[in-house]
Amino acid sequence: MTNAPTTGLGGFYPVIATRSVAAARDFYTRHLGFEVTFEADWYVSLRRSDAPQYELALLDHAHPTVPEGHRTALRGGLLLNFEVDDVDAEHRRLVAGAGLPEVLSLRTEEFGQRHFIVAAPDGVLIDVITVVPPTGEYASQYVGA
Repeated sequence: MTNAPTTGLGGFYPVIATRSVAAARDFYTRHLGFEVTFEADWYVSLRRSDAPQYELALLDHAHPTVPEGHRTALRGGLLLNFEVDDVDAEHRRLVAGAGLPEVLSLRTEEFGQRHFIVAAPDGVLIDVITVVPPTGEYASQYVGA
């Protein structure tokens, strides 16, 4: 028997504890097409108009709403995946055009992704992905395949 929730889920989104809410906001709005839906100097909520069901929030790591003992800015360890229709076009736009630092070069993986990774503020990695058919052993590892 599982201990299932008794109420429905109304939303789920990451909140990044950041050293600079403004720098993070600028990155996600300038490079990834997010729009601000709420803004204070200590918290920003972001959403894309083409995918309003997905949200991202940025929080000043030192704000009192964060429990004492947990007021630490993120220093890497977070990878955000952005699935897009044309990863090659996004690579040209973000790396060649905008000059974002590429930390993983554009490549096609046997497990079913063509992708590249750039770095965002606070060491957040942005993995830009177009799903491609998996090959070899990976093709059989997908549930329902």
